[in-house]
Amino acid sequence: MSAPAPFTVRYRDDDPQRLLDRPGTLALLGFGAGAPACADPRALRVPLAPLQDVVPRECWEVDAAVTCGRDGELRWAAGGGWLYAAIELDEAACGGAEAAAERAYRRLGAFTAARPERHVQRIWNYLGAINAGEGDAEHYRRFCSGRARGMTTHFADGYPAATAIGHGDAPGLLQVYWLAASAPGVAVENPRQLSAWRYPRQYGPTAPTFARAQRLPGGGLAISGTAAVVGHATLHAGDVLAQLEESLANLDALQAAAGLRPGFGAASPLKIYVRDPRDARAVAARLDARLAPEVPRLLLQGDICRRDLLLEIDGWRFERGE
Repeated sequence: MSAPAPFTVRYRDDDPQRLLDRPGTLALLGFGAGAPACADPRALRVPLAPLQDVVPRECWEVDAAVTCGRDGELRWAAGGGWLYAAIELDEAACGGAEAAAERAYRRLGAFTAARPERHVQRIWNYLGAINAGEGDAEHYRRFCSGRARGMTTHFADGYPAATAIGHGDAPGLLQVYWLAASAPGVAVENPRQLSAWRYPRQYGPTAPTFARAQRLPGGGLAISGTAAVVGHATLHAGDVLAQLEESLANLDALQAAAGLRPGFGAASPLKIYVRDPRDARAVAARLDARLAPEVPRLLLQGDICRRDLLLEIDGWRFERGE
């Protein structure tokens, strides 16, 4: 099995159409209401409001020609052994949160399984009102149950990296998109954290089904949403900066578990999801102090899957020579 072509992710401020005209653009993600609408299947507006003045676009790039299209409600692009696929569903039209999550995963899974790029590496899930409801009726817990049912057919080899964040955009909108490849990656777990799929019953009837990170075929690390969780417990409730420090400690441990020296550089774009926009300035200042200035970062308003979590970080790490 040959390795896919080189793949990377960059934050770019260029004109969207100019980026889409580049031969190796696999996907182009814009953020918030200001992201321009575009008919190109590779362009997706992520329904999260930015918390910074300059808002770059996230550009997935491959060293190969790219083709793209639509398959019913699904949009896709492929090139060089990589596949981007996305779906947006109205939960009410599907019969609720569980049914929508199951449909999204079955639809994306069936499409991907029929292609050469059938190994799912990384998934993003954005859903409205993620913490609405009490106990097992909470929106996120219902999403987890539907997701697990939708994954049963196509994820027998293990779970990919993933993020699940709540948005404040169109009510009932479920957006799921993912990256797949023609060769398998390697799941990475964090020694400081209990694997999410082993969480105890107190977090819901169905444990979250994702790995903490994924080593991509050919090099690179796709990092799941990482928060101030040690073991399975939330730490530093009510203190956003302490949670940020704990999240950074988890990222260091995760990189070490992946066989990498901890630390981020210019080829490591990060997204920081902040629950309360009033915390954005303090979070940005602490990141300025803790990260090298060349590390690309994007602050977004997003609700975290647990009500006592105030922020979460995900992203990528690419290194020359890997």
